[in-house]
Amino acid sequence: MIALVTGASRGIGAAAAKRLAADGYTVIVHCNRNTKQAQAVADETGGIVMQADLADFAQIDKMVDAVIRQFGRIDVLVNNAGIALTGLFQDISDEDAVRLFTVDVGGTMHTAKRVLPYMLRAHQGSIVNVASVWGETGAACEVHYSAAKAAVIGFTKALAKETGLSGVRVNCVSPGVIDTDMNRMHGEETMQALAEETALGRIGTPEEVAEAIAFLASEKSGFITGQIIPVNGGFHI
Repeated sequence: MIALVTGASRGIGAAAAKRLAADGYTVIVHCNRNTKQAQAVADETGGIVMQADLADFAQIDKMVDAVIRQFGRIDVLVNNAGIALTGLFQDISDEDAVRLFTVDVGGTMHTAKRVLPYMLRAHQGSIVNVASVWGETGAACEVHYSAAKAAVIGFTKALAKETGLSGVRVNCVSPGVIDTDMNRMHGEETMQALAEETALGRIGTPEEVAEAIAFLASEKSGFITGQIIPVNGGFHI
């Protein structure tokens, strides 16, 4: 069984790669620039590294083609890679906004588009998209990120309706405040305040999100598709 995990050099992606490897998958560890970290994850999981800038769809095509040439199949796709922008809406440059949407939405959709024919041919497969609680509720000073993750949620629901009869399931995890490099940029004081807003009174871990991803990837969730699974500790109820 082959699993492709995008943005797998660190954080939720790395945790997902390790969890899927523990379930017996051969994991394709995708990265953009962090090849050294990605190789460390691949060494730990027994997988291989594939590098691609998801803002460049031709690079996505080459990555998927390389996986198919080597393994002949992709059983699970975890669309985890994404970038964030913090700042007032009107202060975000058009260039930065376009890149965020191209990676977070376009990269997610195009990777799924390239992988999907092989899943349809096999009449099975699981696509797990990684959104965010901000895609459900919106966040001030993260307007573009919130909008992009809301688009990922809409994409998940629509594609699930389109592929269900072909045996391909499409679901989404929606993490809350998780201990990742992306969130640590907010600073210790902000992270503590967010923990206090969470019903469980703490920040989540990448491994806890990875458990939900692994569940959605597996046949244990065989009758689940088109769903958004919150992993937010009660931050949003």
